[in-house]
Amino acid sequence: NAYMNTPIGITVEGANIMTRSFQIIGQGLTRCHPHMLELMQSLMAPKSEEKEAIAIFCRQFHKIVGHGLSNFAYSITRGIGSTVSTKTRSKTAYRNGDKLLDYHEKQLLRLSANFALTADLCFTLGGRLKFEELLMGRLADALGAIYMGYATLHHYHRRRGIDGLEAVTEHAMLRFEKEAQDALVEAADNFPGPLGGVASLAMRAGCFPLGSLTKPYRNPGDDLTKEVSRLVTIPGEMRDFFAENVYVAPEGSMHQVSDLMRALPVCVEADAVSARLRREKRDATEEEAAIIARADALRDALIQVDVYERFPSESASGYERPALKGTRRRMAELERKTFDDTAAQAV
Repeated sequence: NAYMNTPIGITVEGANIMTRSFQIIGQGLTRCHPHMLELMQSLMAPKSEEKEAIAIFCRQFHKIVGHGLSNFAYSITRGIGSTVSTKTRSKTAYRNGDKLLDYHEKQLLRLSANFALTADLCFTLGGRLKFEELLMGRLADALGAIYMGYATLHHYHRRRGIDGLEAVTEHAMLRFEKEAQDALVEAADNFPGPLGGVASLAMRAGCFPLGSLTKPYRNPGDDLTKEVSRLVTIPGEMRDFFAENVYVAPEGSMHQVSDLMRALPVCVEADAVSARLRREKRDATEEEAAIIARADALRDALIQVDVYERFPSESASGYERPALKGTRRRMAELERKTFDDTAAQAV
């Protein structure tokens, strides 16, 4: 139809790779800095306002330097503090919701200071920054991970009380913190520009003052991953939480997502019955056999796929697959018409 044939208009901001590698840092670096925009505006002031513009420039320049030094100090102190708290933290500390929030808020504050320091160092590139897509992409990754971390903590704070939500939040936060750390490490290792070596050294000194010791974040362990997997694959509060606002079709209508959601409790119950029968080494009762049979029937229905004897386009009279048609044409143009002819000539 006409709607499907209409090209999709994609703006610069709508192209994901452009957003990541240019827009977020290229525009945000100046627009989001607390002092840089006024300094740039003072440079564009008319001649009649030159004296006032010089005063504004000097004042904003001093603020920028002070802001950078404070970011450097915050980055070091928070980095060391976060390293100590991470190294001494128990693997089960996340089960206490208040401690979970307090710990991860401090880690995000540390990463935010690291990011702010790195953003300040980007000013050493000047206009060259807009050509450094790799650097801007890494910083966008770090900013995105920090943003998602705060969003996760906000969501947890609003929905506290759901059984298992602490484990899921912990798993997500550990991944975000590791992603942000990795992005900043790669940025420090590959900082470009004529002053890249100096900026890289300053970034390492500020973000990771004790070297690898102040890179404490790791991906979630297998035990936590298995716990999260268990929570989302069995009926319970966590499963219901993720099913909120998911459309469920009426009983009897064809809707695979709805069928999967309804089948899960039945299949879990049947698996428990089967495990009990194996453990007790006995035959199923009539009621247990009915549960297992119902689960088998649901599984069988859910794994079915559409089957066609022929592709719909092949149903037309006289249809021939393009590949076969092309092969027949090329064979007709060859001196050796068949494989037997080729084999015979080879002998």
